[in-house]
Amino acid sequence: MNAAPLPVAVPERHLYRITEAMRLLSMSRSVIYEQLRSGRLRSVKQGRARLVPAVAIQEYVQLLMNEAGVSYGESA
Repeated sequence: MNAAPLPVAVPERHLYRITEAMRLLSMSRSVIYEQLRSGRLRSVKQGRARLVPAVAIQEYVQLLMNEAGVSYGESA
C-alpha cells in the first residue's frame, strides 16, 4: 500500500538568507530575486540583510503546487 507523502516542513529557523533560500528551493540567485521582485516570494530586511521567512518559503512552494494543479497526495 502506498502511503501519501507527508508535507515536509521547513526546518526550525524562522528566517533564511538568500543563499539558504536558494538551497531550500533549488533555485538560482537570479530566479530567487526575480520571484522577490514579482511579489511571489516574500522577504524582509534586517539592516542590510535580505531575509526570507520560513512561512514565505512554505507559501511559495504551495503557490507553485497550486499553479501546477498538484496536491500532496498526487504523484508527479
